Amino acid sequence: MLTLILGGARSGKSRLAQRLASAGGRVAYIATAEAGDDPEMAGRIERHRADRPASWRTIEEPLALAGAVTRAAQDADTILVDCLTVWLSNLFWAHRDAAPDYAEDVARNGLLRIAELAGRCHIILVSNELGSGTVPEHGVTRAFRDAQGLINQWAAEAADEVILTVAGLPLYLKTAAQKEGPR
Repeated sequence: MLTLILGGARSGKSRLAQRLASAGGRVAYIATAEAGDDPEMAGRIERHRADRPASWRTIEEPLALAGAVTRAAQDADTILVDCLTVWLSNLFWAHRDAAPDYAEDVARNGLLRIAELAGRCHIILVSNELGSGTVPEHGVTRAFRDAQGLINQWAAEAADEVILTVAGLPLYLKTAAQKEGPR
């Protein structure tokens, strides 16, 4: 099963994802964030680590997400990826000398590989919904926002379940029954 959890900043996405993952036996948590020299980001990462059960296996992978999910699927019942937006940002930075389309292609191919693994275990993807804001002033920021919107669409299409979080409340946009269609 593949679950996509979307929402804005501080909407409760990660908390909901962790609650869903807790019901799933052996959990692998794939963290995409890197602190670098940013103390505020280091604090966020540390808070996320403290919120996770000690029994969960944590894999920190900022770029090669599909490979990390593939390895985790070998022995996990549930894989939680937090988050696609940070992963895309990492790809944009790593490939900043290439056209923005290159990072978008890498992300799409990675998502396709991840979706194929959803038959082995429950994969929960967390992602930010960026399309409800203003149009960014800078071209690179617009390209990132557009790529994020496409990634969310691709993930939602592949997902069995899509949940939007607003003010900590889950809104079910797509359920497994809806994906299967009428019988």
